[in-house]
Amino acid sequence: MKKEIVVGVTGASGAIYARRLLEVLCKDAKVHIIVSDVAAKIAAHEGVSFEGMNAEYHPIDKLFASIASGSHKYDGMVVIPCSSKTLAAIANGYADNLITRTADVCLKEHRKCILVTREMPLSKIHLKNMLAADDAGATIMPASPGFYHKPKKIDDLVDMVVARVLDHLEIEHDLIERWSGYDA
Repeated sequence: MKKEIVVGVTGASGAIYARRLLEVLCKDAKVHIIVSDVAAKIAAHEGVSFEGMNAEYHPIDKLFASIASGSHKYDGMVVIPCSSKTLAAIANGYADNLITRTADVCLKEHRKCILVTREMPLSKIHLKNMLAADDAGATIMPASPGFYHKPKKIDDLVDMVVARVLDHLEIEHDLIERWSGYDA
């Protein structure tokens, strides 16, 4: 059975993470894409486009979309990158747009809700919001790639983060070589 995943893109640097995740997901999953207005501007500035994906695109203000209802079955959601503003809204149940409403649905329906945060340093407010979102059932996954796979280019770092997201969605991939230990 084909997985159905919602991808929300919000106004934080790191549109490259969303683009790569979408490239992988759109091959084998049914994908819904929601891009905030600020995310679209930041992506354009970073030279990233979300056009041309084999996915269903939803406007950020379309609160009557199928994915805004708990009765619409889908497997999970990823907010990538997840801005501090969106993190705060999700952590506190403030569902004022389709991204935050869909995340709210994921949490209330006990579906996977992954927030790929992209902020540093973190204030105490950010940390409290991360804890609140985690307490509500979200997975907090800062875009913090490892280096044990000896990355040679930026794409290798991006793939490291995207691979971890795919692992948590239980979607098979071959983006990275799995850690098998180190004999020092």
